[in-house]
Amino acid sequence: MGADIKSLRTRIKSVSSTQQLTRAMGLVASSKIRKATERMLHGRDYAAALEQVLSALTASPTCARSPYMQVRESGKTRLIVIAGDRGLAGGYNANIFRTVKDYPDAEIIPIGKRACDRFGGEVRSCEKFDSRAAYDLAVTLCNDFAAGEYDRLGILYTQYVSMMSQQPEIVWVLPLTRDEGAKTSATLFEPDEETILRTAVPEYVTGRIVAAVRESFASEVVARRMAMDSAGKNAAEMIADLQLQYNRARQGSITQEITEIVAGANA
Repeated sequence: MGADIKSLRTRIKSVSSTQQLTRAMGLVASSKIRKATERMLHGRDYAAALEQVLSALTASPTCARSPYMQVRESGKTRLIVIAGDRGLAGGYNANIFRTVKDYPDAEIIPIGKRACDRFGGEVRSCEKFDSRAAYDLAVTLCNDFAAGEYDRLGILYTQYVSMMSQQPEIVWVLPLTRDEGAKTSATLFEPDEETILRTAVPEYVTGRIVAAVRESFASEVVARRMAMDSAGKNAAEMIADLQLQYNRARQGSITQEITEIVAGANA
């Protein structure tokens, strides 16, 4: 009985330490949520503005000659995979890695420490990945696409739906496609639409990458906050159950001691 009491006391202490850890991690995640969601919304707006510019340019017949609009059949794919910098965020990272399996032949470009750990390559942190790094990556990707080194570029990231829901999503960035419903813009481009398109595409790819990284990071901190809240509730329930077992074991031990004392006195 004494061993059971000691074991229960040790387990209660261990679960209490875990509860304190999850509470601290939840508070850290909460402190990042507002800033992360603001940056995510700014990234969405910037990407949407670039989409409008590209839509106007690709509607021009002269841009059809651009290498960025050439659809090739060999199917070599590069996929930017954005995962988290840390774990303990529920199914956040697992959902991304599960989706990657649908593209077994893709060349992976990881962003996020967990993605870099899994796929190798240069370590890129989501939290510290800025527009300069995105632009450098975009220029390399655009040059390689124009040179025919691969045939399509996609970004796998986590779409922020709500505090309760985040889901993996793929956006295909290259080659550019013409919106069949778009009308030729009345805007006059100098020197010409194709030249402007060639200049705009790296900026467009940069905007897409930045927006996806920011949305993924916002999804990560929200997922971690929800996971830590859930873990904290589970720890509280476990502590209550263990405390009940401890009280019963302690009560049983005291009853046994009293019984032995009474039995000894009557002997």
